[in-house]
Amino acid sequence: MPHNDPRDLLLLPGFMLTEALWDDMRDGLAALGRCHFGDLSQDGSIIDMAAHVLANAPPRFILFGFSMGGFVAQQIMRQAPERVIALALLNTSSRAQTPQEMAQHLAQIDMARNIPFKGLTSRALAASVHPSRRGDIALRDRLQAMALKNGKEVFLRQMGALRSDDPAGLEKINCPPLIVTSSHDALRSLAESEYMAQAIAGSRLVVIPDCGHMTPLEKPLELLAEIRQWLAQI
Repeated sequence: MPHNDPRDLLLLPGFMLTEALWDDMRDGLAALGRCHFGDLSQDGSIIDMAAHVLANAPPRFILFGFSMGGFVAQQIMRQAPERVIALALLNTSSRAQTPQEMAQHLAQIDMARNIPFKGLTSRALAASVHPSRRGDIALRDRLQAMALKNGKEVFLRQMGALRSDDPAGLEKINCPPLIVTSSHDALRSLAESEYMAQAIAGSRLVVIPDCGHMTPLEKPLELLAEIRQWLAQI
């Protein structure tokens, strides 16, 4: 990279994940800049999550938002665009929840309030990875460990952080965007990433092959290579 001073990288995890999401990429990311990990566990709305992250972030930073963190990243672009040097949206979307999805989330919240929290369901864990990794016990345990570390209250807060749609907001983003999706992401579609790429001028759209939703854990080296190539041009 042509910059003499290390740049600040701000990384946001997804639903019920922690900064451990980035463990397999930490050394590679640290070679690109100073890593900061946003905390999305304290707030019950995307707007408040973004404000909390900004209050604890360096003055200017390269912003990475994975999955739910991508929605927070887009909200950060609305609240403080002048602080973002460049933006990476990873396995995420700008699509609002449908009424059916909102109803399902509210039902899950009501159910979760009345039972002990034992982590994510086997079905949810299986849906988040490539079909070939569904029997990967080590990967499943890593995902479950993050969910259990967050616990019931964070589950309730994050489930309640219903997203709002602001398609015009994408067109206002004027920093170099990297948009990453995966070939077998069952939680976020290629069409959602293509929509963002078309809406944000100058987007670089990358599809990671043979990968499910959890790209930083399933294909860390491939994702890191794409990030390195993208940052080299900024």
